[in-house]
Amino acid sequence: MINTQGIMLSVQGRDYFLSYNRVPWMKDARISDVLNVKMCGHSAIEWEALGVDLEIESLKHPERYPLIMKRTPLDII
Repeated sequence: MINTQGIMLSVQGRDYFLSYNRVPWMKDARISDVLNVKMCGHSAIEWEALGVDLEIESLKHPERYPLIMKRTPLDII
């Protein structure tokens, strides 16, 4: 399910709601890219077209995984 608030994702038999507040890079993504999600090993999921991967533990316990943006020398401040 995709709506204006976020994405509902089923992983390993459990459902998780990913709010756009938590995953803002998904808000403007193409639906086809959001739907193109796959398991990456046993403990992560990946959106290859979006360059995003998330540990399944971060879905279960988002409070333990604050989002941190890594800056590179190419970023303009």
